[in-house]
Amino acid sequence: MDMNDHAETPTQRLKGRRILVTGAASGIGRSTAELFAREGAAVGLLDRDKERLQAAAEEIGGWAFPVDITDDEAVVSSISEAAATLSGIDGVVNAAGIMFRGHAADVSAQDWRKVIEINLTGTYNVVRGCIPWLSREPLATVVTIASAAGLLPNAAGYTAYAASKGGVVALTKALAAELAPKIRVNTVCPGMVDTAMADGHRGNVGAYALNRLADPVEIARAILFLTSQESSYITGSALAVDGGRTFH
Repeated sequence: MDMNDHAETPTQRLKGRRILVTGAASGIGRSTAELFAREGAAVGLLDRDKERLQAAAEEIGGWAFPVDITDDEAVVSSISEAAATLSGIDGVVNAAGIMFRGHAADVSAQDWRKVIEINLTGTYNVVRGCIPWLSREPLATVVTIASAAGLLPNAAGYTAYAASKGGVVALTKALAAELAPKIRVNTVCPGMVDTAMADGHRGNVGAYALNRLADPVEIARAILFLTSQESSYITGSALAVDGGRTFH
């Protein structure tokens, strides 16, 4: 079987689970929502792109909840709606985010705030809104999506982005300590992924030991592992899925 085969046989590792996935209209979030649905989960898809979100939800058999994750009140409302629709929430994947490039001397305060607001504060808003629901469940999980740049920011021009994703790593570890033992919280740190977000930022794949970009489903598989009971003794981890970019 090809390593990127999307038609792999489902194992129902998430049967009976009710999981929200943000950024689900495209990219890593879209691939994750599709994989989770195949693995038996009831999936609520969240994204600010209403049309693409609805199309994705219909295609995978999930439910669409359009929302801007930077609007904390709207997030709480959408999560409540999702919990009512799915009869609860026992998992959340925070895949919504943006890529941003710019040298520190050239990045405006407005652009800095935008990157932090979406990548870090947006993640916080979603997790915070889900805690009341997750805390009721015996096998609750949270997976955030950081970046290899948040673990080792060794490329010029990504100061704001690296800071936002480094914040996600720290937030994840702090939440893991705070929410244990009831809720497990982990983060996946991808390298460059072959999605539209990578356009204009792909750089030189020679910096990666595997000499290629990731397929989104390869990141989704790592998220599945951290959401399933296969990772039942893991919390507070930052899993690098970066093709050998950083060798942590």
